Amino acid sequence: MTAIDFPLARRRAASPTADHRLSAHRLVRWLWISPILLGLAATLVYPTLFLVALALSKSTLGKPFRSFVGLQHVRDVLQDPLFATSVIKSIAYAFVTASIQLVIGFLIALLFTRLLKAGRFLVSLILLPLMTPPVMVGVAWKLILAPAGGLLNGLLLNLGIVDAPVSFLGDPVFAWFAIAVADVWQWTPFVVILSFAALSTIPEGVHEASIIDGASPLQRFWHITLPLVAAPLSSIYLLKLILSFKVFDLVYVLTFGGPGFATTTTGFSIYRRALEQFDVARAAAETLIYSLVIGAVLWPVIRIHQHLERKDA
Repeated sequence: MTAIDFPLARRRAASPTADHRLSAHRLVRWLWISPILLGLAATLVYPTLFLVALALSKSTLGKPFRSFVGLQHVRDVLQDPLFATSVIKSIAYAFVTASIQLVIGFLIALLFTRLLKAGRFLVSLILLPLMTPPVMVGVAWKLILAPAGGLLNGLLLNLGIVDAPVSFLGDPVFAWFAIAVADVWQWTPFVVILSFAALSTIPEGVHEASIIDGASPLQRFWHITLPLVAAPLSSIYLLKLILSFKVFDLVYVLTFGGPGFATTTTGFSIYRRALEQFDVARAAAETLIYSLVIGAVLWPVIRIHQHLERKDA
């Protein structure tokens, strides 16, 4: 063997050790990500496959998977006008409440940033509605809006605004308004906290430079503050939209879907189908279709959010 061949021989002799180290590295990497994979399988893959199996079978709460029925439940759901109405109501409710909370929460956070050190204390104080369980929020607002002995009716009667108690939860329009008010009261602090964090990332020198240049407060807000926090605000809005699509507790406690089916959201409709009528197959089909609808509705919002993030990068 020539002298030129010795390095090649040494590399070949060392290759088993290198392969062993590479295998060990891959094993460690798989061990690190295995909890994540198991978590995804337990919380995403298995429930999805289970829902699909239920939707394609004749299943009740006590006797699942009795027979295969194909897409029959899907066709029934798509032809059900009550389900379509509940989906439209859920979408409208989610966009309206999320938009209101984003505007109010951002304005409150903007006010808190002007209060310097006191703003951080107020952010901690405003957490109280968010820390209250949703069921307790519903009970509290149900007592406030009650026609007999309710705080709001008592105030309206004492001021002479109404001559008789108003059944806020018995009217379709007022019932939706009551649910939205309770939702805004509970979740606006969540938007305030995230908006305050986004506003805190703006360098103070940017505002000082704009003041020196003679920019008015409105100009500073429109041309500096808002563009700098547009991407975080889109994230907050997207997150709040997803939460609003899942509203259930307030509907259950305040109106139970009534009067009639006026405030029946899709989530509440699925609950009644599965746990009152025990038709879990139909409920599974409704869940899958509602998930696809939410994905389609959120797609433009996600695209706008991605565009703002790329612009901000």
